[in-house]
Amino acid sequence: MTTPALTRALTDTGPRPLPEPAERLLMELDAPPRLAAHLRAVHDVAAELVAWCGERHPSLAVDAEAVLFGAATHDIGKALHPAELSGPGAEHEEAGYALLRERGVEERLARFARTHASWDGAGVDDLLVSLADKVWKAKRVPGLEQRVVDAIAAASGQEKWQVFIDLDDVCDRLAAGADERLAFQSAYPITGMESTL
Repeated sequence: MTTPALTRALTDTGPRPLPEPAERLLMELDAPPRLAAHLRAVHDVAAELVAWCGERHPSLAVDAEAVLFGAATHDIGKALHPAELSGPGAEHEEAGYALLRERGVEERLARFARTHASWDGAGVDDLLVSLADKVWKAKRVPGLEQRVVDAIAAASGQEKWQVFIDLDDVCDRLAAGADERLAFQSAYPITGMESTL
């Protein structure tokens, strides 16, 4: 049974709603409300990045469905490892990937649970999910951003300096909304049994 706090985290006004299959998975798992709120925040930023790519870099082949689903489920393994919602840990990565695959989610969509924290050999879709998972809270990671710049420049033929300026601008704009997203996430308890004050 889904807790009222999880239902609120999935439906309250704030970041855009998750894709229906991701929302359904979170409800089936009775996921921690804070996890649902976090996934909405990251998904919202990923949607902005996908739209930005389409507008500014249309030659970049982005699998929008995969990026959006990946952002909406990248930390789903934390439903199995809830201690990682409030502390460090990477057990959720493989656990989330396995959980998604066991539930019939295809590889191209499930992989983000495992790839969002590692950028070696990552394609542009994986990099966009990783970037959304950082910039949602105004965290800027130069090494990650450089990989995104390199991928876009290679696909578009644009100069890296121009892509860097474009990416820096969009990341600054997205980071400006971090306080609101952090407040949204913090409004929900880590477990469905906690009250929110």
